[in-house]
Amino acid sequence: MAHRKSNGMNNLFLSVVWFGLLCMTLRVSGQSGAKDGEWPTYGADLASTRYRPFDQIDASNFNKLELAWSFKTDSLGTRPEYKLEGTPLMINGVLYTTAGTRRSVVALDAATGELLWVHGEHEGARGAAAPRQLSGRGLAYWSDSKEQRILYVTPGYRLVALDAKTGVPVPTFGKNGLVDLKQGVVYGTGQQIDLVNGEIGLHSTPIVAKDVVIVGSAMREGGTPKTHNNTKGLVRAFNVRTGQLLWTCNTIPRPGEFGNDTWLNNSWAINGNTGVWTQISVDEDLGLVYLPVEEPTGDYYGGHRPGNNLFGETLVAVDLKTGQRKWHYQLVHHALWDFDISSAPILADINVNGRSVKAVAQPTKQGILYVFDRVTGHPVWPFEERPVPKGDVPGEWYSPTQPFPTQPPAYSRNGISSSDLIDFTPDLRAQAEQVVSKFKIGPIFTPPALSKLPAPLATLTVGTAAGGTNWPGGSYDPETHIVYVQACNACLFPLGLVPPPSKDFSDMDYVQGIAGQEARMTHGPGENAGADAMPLPPAPAGAGPVLTVQGLPLLKPPYGTISAINLDKGEIVWQIPHGETPDVIRNSPVLKGREIPRTGQAGIVGTLVTKTLVISGDPQVTTTPSHPRGAMLRAYDKTNGKEVGAIYMPAPQSGSPMTYMLNGKQYIVVAVSGGPYSGEYLAFRLPANQESSARP
Repeated sequence: MAHRKSNGMNNLFLSVVWFGLLCMTLRVSGQSGAKDGEWPTYGADLASTRYRPFDQIDASNFNKLELAWSFKTDSLGTRPEYKLEGTPLMINGVLYTTAGTRRSVVALDAATGELLWVHGEHEGARGAAAPRQLSGRGLAYWSDSKEQRILYVTPGYRLVALDAKTGVPVPTFGKNGLVDLKQGVVYGTGQQIDLVNGEIGLHSTPIVAKDVVIVGSAMREGGTPKTHNNTKGLVRAFNVRTGQLLWTCNTIPRPGEFGNDTWLNNSWAINGNTGVWTQISVDEDLGLVYLPVEEPTGDYYGGHRPGNNLFGETLVAVDLKTGQRKWHYQLVHHALWDFDISSAPILADINVNGRSVKAVAQPTKQGILYVFDRVTGHPVWPFEERPVPKGDVPGEWYSPTQPFPTQPPAYSRNGISSSDLIDFTPDLRAQAEQVVSKFKIGPIFTPPALSKLPAPLATLTVGTAAGGTNWPGGSYDPETHIVYVQACNACLFPLGLVPPPSKDFSDMDYVQGIAGQEARMTHGPGENAGADAMPLPPAPAGAGPVLTVQGLPLLKPPYGTISAINLDKGEIVWQIPHGETPDVIRNSPVLKGREIPRTGQAGIVGTLVTKTLVISGDPQVTTTPSHPRGAMLRAYDKTNGKEVGAIYMPAPQSGSPMTYMLNGKQYIVVAVSGGPYSGEYLAFRLPANQESSARP
């Protein structure tokens, strides 16, 4: 085993020369491909398809799956972790993943789960100050057929390269195997952030293409960052052999750079965020990297950043070798809803009206799949700039229009009308209407409300901070050209703003429109931005109604869905409720004696696609007569959405499932955790007498 204790911060300063979305460049070379049967990248491949063409496990035998091995993560860190979100890699018979509160890297025998080695960094105050802590979502792999390396980002925002065979840091990479990613990160007009307490980190994985490792950035999550003049987001590429900086992409353009004029009143200089906190995808043949950029500071108020604010909430394609911007498309102008772009772009080769298209499909919290030609950035189907409601918050700047794709249709709720309210009984509907009368409701892009008494307390939204598709993203079948994507269809999130407590509160002045995200948000269920949930600040006086009716959800089902979307036609092929009906519905005395069809479950989970199946686990626990309290890993016929199998898990799915073939056996591995159940990786396979011939 290998274990490393950090000997302090890397003092090597990597100076950055800003040239818009490009910086200095160095020559890169190729990387060897993965073998059939492996899972070498977080999303299965650089296109983020989460697809493998295996059919040993199918509709006829999914229910017969057995636990091959499990790996509990409790001892990897200072305490048990209740939010394990990793997706492992499998290469050469070894499974690599991150685990535990210290974000240790472990190598396991992929057949037995035996621990081969473990590596962890003890980062002290730097780790304690990290805005994105815990085990993260995984790691990256690189090989040139001679060397094998594992690369990951620590909670304290350092890029580490390990020998994949031993877990020992590679001494020729950076400084003793580490690159200090805080070096060169700035706020304001270019001030270096503090190397210990400076706010930046990453939950997601680096991505390796050819000999380049690409790393995004993330800040504190939640609606109340300390200041709008926050750390500025960026994406950087490093030489995978040496750790040398190759290029830097600024997601807030500087003066003279493309997009700077979308930050009115010189507001680029006093704003931050616009990180790329989720997964990145790459087309090596085109030499393009696809960056899903989040919104600027802050999530729900932008009076201190008038203008459309490029490259906030923008899909940006940059050159793999240089970082130079090739094209971009802003999905949300002047973001106010915490939509971000929350998951990996999916690269797909499709046929539209007889024309071959190299496409990129972007799932979103909006429940809208935005589809582009990934070479040119042009929408595959037209987008329309449509007028949207204007709000009444003092000092705010509102975009008069937002882009709406004409195809495919939205696959989950992204606005609220009276027709969305609970309708199990007329009485429940009437009570729901009474609750909603205290709030402002409307279609997508209805802005946050200025909280008032008696009303509106807030804008009641769905498909914003916690709705639609979050960080797990979707999956794609390259044979049928269908995207499969889970969505939270009923994640309510009230958006109400109030002034800061006093005129001299921090450096904010809400009345003049400079104090955006310091405004307080009303309480709401759900998780913001897809990492660790953080407690919301006190709600405005009078914002007390719980958003339920007699203990039941305010909105009618389905609460969670999986949708199959045909990219050749821009149509939804099928949509199903995903997950067992929650206990609160099945056991409600108000609904006793009523036949309630399966509702699905609200929550955030990812999908896996194989030759015949779509596989995903429940996001919540339930108790049924046939199973103790726990969750199910479910399989659906990918042609029609019919459930064809389900196996018991002791806790909800919290990381996305992956699959691999090893020694003629197909395995499915998924991370589970939540509530009282701490993190565990579960590996399933068929009993020996059930295994049929595999066709990888």
